[in-house]
Amino acid sequence: MHRVVLRPAGLTVVAGDGDDLLSAAGAAGVQVPSACRNGVCELCEARLLAGPVLNTRNQQTIAVGESLMLCRSQALGDLELEIDAVMAAGDIQPRNFQAKVVDVRSISHDVYRVELQLPRRRELSFHAGQYLSVVLPDADPCYFSIASAPSQERIELHIQASPEWVSAQKVMDALMAGGEVTLQLPHGKACLAAAPDKPLLLVAAGTGFAQMKSLVDYLRGTRYDHPVKLFWGVRRHEDMYLRSMAQQWQQEWSGFTFLPVVGDDEDNDWGGHHDQLVRAVLASGMDWNNVEVHASGSPTMVYTLMDALVEAGLPQAAFFSDVLEYAPRA
Repeated sequence: MHRVVLRPAGLTVVAGDGDDLLSAAGAAGVQVPSACRNGVCELCEARLLAGPVLNTRNQQTIAVGESLMLCRSQALGDLELEIDAVMAAGDIQPRNFQAKVVDVRSISHDVYRVELQLPRRRELSFHAGQYLSVVLPDADPCYFSIASAPSQERIELHIQASPEWVSAQKVMDALMAGGEVTLQLPHGKACLAAAPDKPLLLVAAGTGFAQMKSLVDYLRGTRYDHPVKLFWGVRRHEDMYLRSMAQQWQQEWSGFTFLPVVGDDEDNDWGGHHDQLVRAVLASGMDWNNVEVHASGSPTMVYTLMDALVEAGLPQAAFFSDVLEYAPRA
């Protein structure tokens, strides 16, 4: 196996002796522009910075500094490539898109599952775990995690909307009216541009499950073979709106463990500091020196969890949440 570093993104891909570099990138979950499998499209071009590469079309090695097509190149050792089209986590600039409302359905007493379709889906790039904003006339943008993986055709959202939540209700009114809505995306740096080389711990509260669904769907399309644990915390059993989906992941994916945490199961002040969820995570038996954590929920939950895990030995650089970006501590 050979390690292939992609610059300037700094992502690392593992390529086997028989893998072409485009397939190796895809297996690692790295998005590389491509349109065919025979090299004619010339989209998957990169420049060799270091290491030995074989051109499988003419069976000749490629000199350092020369360009190559990933789809017809094989690594003969560790490599370093330059490919500007590959973006690191959070580096894709947000753009506005018009999206068609394909489906809106209620999946719990106050959560809706929304599917949106872009007319030219190939023009949109985002990383698993990022979020978007719905832009309505004369209203502030409303932000929602993307629940679908980057490879999926439709954009999926999980929107919690109660009558007293005016902004979310406005969004639901616009979506239920059908037609089109304006989206701005992608946003967020707490995402995956490539499958990590360590176990993952995913922690969601409420509709924070949407972000975790994007990550899980993405990882299941790669060769990721490390353990994944998902903790999903809710106040009441009925708030766990896609529990059967998480249970199905556990049945189908041997490395995946689903751990529901429900406030009704204990005499616990859920609205306080989310201590029940944090206690469950701390008791998970993870090696805090060798795990990557992604958390989605309220600032209170996220910072309580981060402080507890860092105190337990987790390097702070291994903790990812959009809260750290949009609600930084003073």
